[in-house]
Amino acid sequence: MGEGMYRFLKWTAICIALAWLGWMIYESLVAERAPGDYAYLAANNLFEDALYDRALETYDEALGENPDHIHALRGKARTLVQLGRYPEALKAFDEAIAREPDFAGTYANRGICYDRMGRYEQALADYTRALQLDAEVAEGPHWLTRLLRNQPERPPTIADRADYLRGQLALPESERLLRMPEVDEQQRPYKR
Repeated sequence: MGEGMYRFLKWTAICIALAWLGWMIYESLVAERAPGDYAYLAANNLFEDALYDRALETYDEALGENPDHIHALRGKARTLVQLGRYPEALKAFDEAIAREPDFAGTYANRGICYDRMGRYEQALADYTRALQLDAEVAEGPHWLTRLLRNQPERPPTIADRADYLRGQLALPESERLLRMPEVDEQQRPYKR
């Protein structure tokens, strides 16, 4: 490695470390947090680590501190889907939609819930609504999110699933293939 490259890498590392330190100081001293925010952030970490039972408890803790915490409500609904508690998840998604009807992510995740329940027409309607509200949900997880999840290949998105469902629902019922467990399991909840 040449001297110039070494200096570049050294200063890049120093700049990244200083930026991280500045961000940490800002987050801990300056950033204002609403009631329930710390529990919500902890629940998100548990969710990302696939510790769904603990995540659900922590989302409930956030909602106990602040019943109007929409992000904790959405997190709770996503967690209930991962736990296979679909009726409870639908109730939470419906409440989140009633509070904020123009947030595409909630429709996308409720569509995933309907999809896993085998209610494909409703799933397709929610996927379509989510894409109408925000076309960006069709892009799926950002490259950095995939890197942090150790997910090198782009997983199927709701746009992919909506196209697939649309095609399958157009076929005669005897020819439809609506479930592919190995592919369906790759679909992750939408989170922004």
